[in-house]
Amino acid sequence: MMSLASLPTQFSCWWMVFRIALEERLAYRGDFALGTLMRFLPIITQIFLWSAVFESVNGRLAGYTLPDMIAYYLLSMLARAFSSMPGLASTVAKQIRDGEIKKFIIQPIDMIGFLLLGRVAHKIAYYTIATLPFALVFFLCRGYFSSGWPSADVLLAFLLSLVMAFLLGFFVDLCIGLIGFWFLEVSSLLFVYMLLNFFLSGHMFPLDLLGSWQFVVNFLPFKYLAYFPAAIFLGKIESSQLWIELGLEAVWLLGLICLARFLYARGLRRYSGYGG
Repeated sequence: MMSLASLPTQFSCWWMVFRIALEERLAYRGDFALGTLMRFLPIITQIFLWSAVFESVNGRLAGYTLPDMIAYYLLSMLARAFSSMPGLASTVAKQIRDGEIKKFIIQPIDMIGFLLLGRVAHKIAYYTIATLPFALVFFLCRGYFSSGWPSADVLLAFLLSLVMAFLLGFFVDLCIGLIGFWFLEVSSLLFVYMLLNFFLSGHMFPLDLLGSWQFVVNFLPFKYLAYFPAAIFLGKIESSQLWIELGLEAVWLLGLICLARFLYARGLRRYSGYGG
């Protein structure tokens, strides 16, 4: 049990970890900025694609108009920017395979906390660069948001869903990486997860288009990574269900945190320390 006297030291340690991680992300600012800006290029393609789709279905699809769909795409892209964790699972699995994870065993630093702070630093660096492009894109596409800004409680729920989407994305990827304690290679499993994530999170299209299959998807955590925040902002979630859904998302998050801690603790028991 951590004593109160050690709290300042622990805080100082974690602050240093966060600061170093942030400095690493900003070390190659030009490359990082270019990679961030390139992610905005598909927006034009998506607008043309959905325009063609709606022209063929007489302007309405599963309760969405063309402006609704473009607004949904932009919001889901924003949510995905929070929840995506590129390279996390593969990096964790590689550290286990190569023996680099020994540094977390011999040093008084929690690996999960260390990785989480690293991802927080990454997102802060990302949005420091991407805030202006995001603002410009949303300003140019403001005409697609026909319903305007949501009410204060809906906006609060939207922001909470983005924070939990980030944490859900982190712990799902972390759990896949921690499977590396039992399997030397997790790339195939990661490919399957990314494929399911792309379709079932709502990043490719709103889950409303799945019809009766949406009932099945609602029992999975994928929808909270992209669809759910966008649906909140657009008023697609009924007020009576909004906070219930947020509670279910919190339950998923708590379960994944416990699973990650369990996998890490059990994995360390069988870790042999080869390599590195």
